[in-house]
Amino acid sequence: MSTYDPEKAAQIHRDLHTHLPPDPALRVKTLESLVVERGLVQPEIVDAWVEAYSEHIGPKRGAQVVARAWTDPEFKARLMADASEAIKDFGFEGHATGHLKAIENTDTQHNLVVCTLCSCYPFSILGMSPAWYKSSEYRARAVREPRKVLAEFGVTLAKDVSVRAWDSTAEVRYIVIPQRPAGTEGWDQDRLAAIVSRNSMIGTDRDLDTGGE
Repeated sequence: MSTYDPEKAAQIHRDLHTHLPPDPALRVKTLESLVVERGLVQPEIVDAWVEAYSEHIGPKRGAQVVARAWTDPEFKARLMADASEAIKDFGFEGHATGHLKAIENTDTQHNLVVCTLCSCYPFSILGMSPAWYKSSEYRARAVREPRKVLAEFGVTLAKDVSVRAWDSTAEVRYIVIPQRPAGTEGWDQDRLAAIVSRNSMIGTDRDLDTGGE
């Protein structure tokens, strides 16, 4: 007859949780293994999609747009007039950016993007939307008390800086053009793009980190 050893059981439990990935990651990996095993998809295709969203379709695309707007006045003028048309220079056009509008932060105005009805988002240039963007709390509070929401993201605005919340829909989506940090004169577009955060293009980040330069 087998006996129950609580110490041994506890150790097994600890070992399992030490070596297994977090629960969501484990579920994703299990699903991937099943569809590959059943021949529904090739692993190379999965890898290609992961690379596309992490390296190409992610926020790096939007950062390239911002960096060029900072350095190319003619492009910036076209971007502010018709963002959907301007981003065709990069080949970034798509359904999610078919009606894209660029909005610029200034010394006196800060812009914040929200989708109050669902979670419309220009994923073709910003990648997958963060979980908080889709949450009911953010969607409700961003338009009602934007300064408090921004403060929770670490953004404290002076009283003379107004805040405007832009409601993204299926018909129009937004990208915030953050202010170019002082001290970045002479930087090339690649270096500038590297400091542009996803949150700054949503509006929940304002002062970009230049690494102390």
